[in-house]
Amino acid sequence: MNKPMNASQLDNSGRRIVVDPVTRIEGHMRCEVNVDEHNVIRNAVSTGTMWRGLEVILKGRDPRDAWAFVERICGVCTGTHALASVRAVEDALGIDVPYNALLIRQLMDKTLQVHDHIVHFYHLHALDWVNPVNALKADPKATSALQQMVSPAHPKSSPGYFRDVQNRLKKFVESGQLGLFSNGYWDNPAYKLPPEADLMAVTHYLEALDLQKDIVKIHTIFGGKNPHPNYMVGGMACAINLDDVGAAGAPVNMVTLNFVLERIHEAREFTKNVYLPDVLAVAGVYKDWLYGGGLASQNLLSYGTHAQRPGDKSTDILPAGAIVNGNWNEVLPVNVRDPEEIQEFVTHSWYAYGDETKGLHPWDGVTEPKFELGPNTKGTRTDIKELDEAHKYSWIKAPRWRGHAMEVGPLARYIIAYVSGREYVKEQVDRSLAAFNQGTGQALTLKQFLPSTLGRTLARALECELCTDTMLDDWNALVTNIKNGDTATANVDKWDPSSWPKEARGVGINEAPRGALGHWIKIKDGKIENYQAIVPTTWNATPRDHKGNIGAYEASLLDTPMERPDEPVEILRTLHSFDPCLACSTHVIAPDGQELTRVKIR
Repeated sequence: MNKPMNASQLDNSGRRIVVDPVTRIEGHMRCEVNVDEHNVIRNAVSTGTMWRGLEVILKGRDPRDAWAFVERICGVCTGTHALASVRAVEDALGIDVPYNALLIRQLMDKTLQVHDHIVHFYHLHALDWVNPVNALKADPKATSALQQMVSPAHPKSSPGYFRDVQNRLKKFVESGQLGLFSNGYWDNPAYKLPPEADLMAVTHYLEALDLQKDIVKIHTIFGGKNPHPNYMVGGMACAINLDDVGAAGAPVNMVTLNFVLERIHEAREFTKNVYLPDVLAVAGVYKDWLYGGGLASQNLLSYGTHAQRPGDKSTDILPAGAIVNGNWNEVLPVNVRDPEEIQEFVTHSWYAYGDETKGLHPWDGVTEPKFELGPNTKGTRTDIKELDEAHKYSWIKAPRWRGHAMEVGPLARYIIAYVSGREYVKEQVDRSLAAFNQGTGQALTLKQFLPSTLGRTLARALECELCTDTMLDDWNALVTNIKNGDTATANVDKWDPSSWPKEARGVGINEAPRGALGHWIKIKDGKIENYQAIVPTTWNATPRDHKGNIGAYEASLLDTPMERPDEPVEILRTLHSFDPCLACSTHVIAPDGQELTRVKIR
């Protein structure tokens, strides 16, 4: 696709395929596509079917408590919402956080990234490429040889180890209780991996289960728990006392700091020796599956993240910027305060504005539900067979950057960082592309490979490597700063609302695992007057706008061939590469609090 797609260019005359719900995601999502006589997707419709309402719940509350509410927007990416929220309040009130707090927040944020990326690939996305039933046919000795070829540094690679896993899997399959492996399309020819690769991947699926429960223990050290770790406006609530070696006196001491260091090393070794090699191995087998790019080669947005100096966005390891109309030679600056840059539209969303051809900046955002179905909808309000995308069809709003639908996420971050000249990122990407081309005998350029479903999946693995590497820098900086005598973790100079201005507004931004995240707040008389969040999945899962421009999910599915349309493996592959979080991106309660619907359980 050479340019972003408009609804006027799509063909919805072919056979309609409905996937509802899209599973292995956070939240509830529906996808409809039209395929032509060759089973190629020519139209795509992405729908958020779930409601939430944290923005309205927050009205009238203490802004210092907002983080604890918005952290419940999602059950997966919890801490990133808390971080964006405290940053929004601190921005509004002019609060600077101590250096220790900045480092602790970065460690917690990167922990979330690492956990999310590993869980995403192995437990949500890998089954789009890996056939666990086929692993029963594998030769454990040949699997061991494959493991040593793909990643010779991984210690768990003996034939006996893989034979044990295969026997466990065999008992699981023979019991008839496949669990997460049930209802799969395991005889679909879209699956290409040989049995040994399937067995290796399933083995790593199990290893990742153990790793993911350990890495998040970093959140319990600094934030008291996981999920929903504690944050606070002005810094972090954890105290530092290196003289106390027990956990009772202070959560942060050399015992707990060394525990954090061990978890970082474990995640780093797994990422380099298992995760990255697995992604490249899968990509090598599916070398011709370069579909799913959509907006990725055209319109990309990042708010930037991982600043190396406090308050200095220019030092972000992954920089802020926007690319539009496929011009990778120019990264445009991004100003999240500018009402002309970021706007949300509701022309095809189940909400009402006074003028639905106009967009609203989040500081002026309105969440007023308006559920109605278009005249060409097939089915009823409670049993929809096919949606009418010419009208309203999603509970997700349509954010735009200077009028453009944008893709956000690790792939956007990596392309923007690469073309911005970030050397660490360039080395990672160049090394990976060279390995892919060498292994497949191809000579793909960066722009041919990276803006694709496979490239999107690779970008997450590369970002996981970046996070585990730089977490070591953060840890060393934290320990050095503490040893130099600085133990402050919070700035409470403006904790008392009597010190606040009568009115204030702020914005907190972050790059969540799924992409650009922003929280905008207005404070009046010490209370929240308005609160709006635009989350990554709102950007990616956006419906069409008033001009018919389609979003990243819909664009990414176009022109994809399907082996068996009734077994939509290909749709799942591409949608899962974004790691949809529909729970984050939808809204629920009307501004005046009236009842929307009542559910009676008998």
